[in-house]
Amino acid sequence: MSGLKEKVKEFAEIAASVPDNLQVSCFEILLRDYIASLSNAVPPKTPKGADLGPSAAPATTVPIDTSSQAATNTQADIAQADIHLKARKFMEKYSVSISELNNLFYKDGQTITPLYEDLKTTRMAEAQIRVTLLQALRSALVGGDFLAEIESVRTECRDRKTLDTSNFTANYRNNHSLFDFATFDKETKSVRLSEDGRKELSQLIKELQ
Repeated sequence: MSGLKEKVKEFAEIAASVPDNLQVSCFEILLRDYIASLSNAVPPKTPKGADLGPSAAPATTVPIDTSSQAATNTQADIAQADIHLKARKFMEKYSVSISELNNLFYKDGQTITPLYEDLKTTRMAEAQIRVTLLQALRSALVGGDFLAEIESVRTECRDRKTLDTSNFTANYRNNHSLFDFATFDKETKSVRLSEDGRKELSQLIKELQ
């Protein structure tokens, strides 16, 4: 059993090194292949004359650490009860359904994880704003605040190859009506959506369906 637990830890570390949306599949493949290799191993020979009664029958199953396996099966749709009251009010006001949210996100344990890959724009400036809106939505679903961290937006834009470093700050200033900040500069750590920003977000949710 201890050998299997060590392998489970090893596979979890390997899975953690791949993109978030592939981690669970990676872990399951590694664990399944390892268990299959154990099942195909040649069993030890039984000495002639040994008692092969029911109590002495060789085991044909491999014990599995069920707690580790259960941890890989925590993906689910977002339920109404998972959503913060403030986010539910936003959904009611702008006619956003739970099914539309589940087309964009899923629940992985206690984490809200994106399903979408295509932001449906080829413009870097627009992509930056869309990333900000969607990150603010994820924050609101859990905590109620439509807030996006600037460094997190920058990282996602870089990963999507849509980061326009020279115009990053100017892009927020040019779209200031979507956010509740008096001014945006290099010291700004996060942005909160204004009412116009929430309206823009609701339209983006519809567009990404």
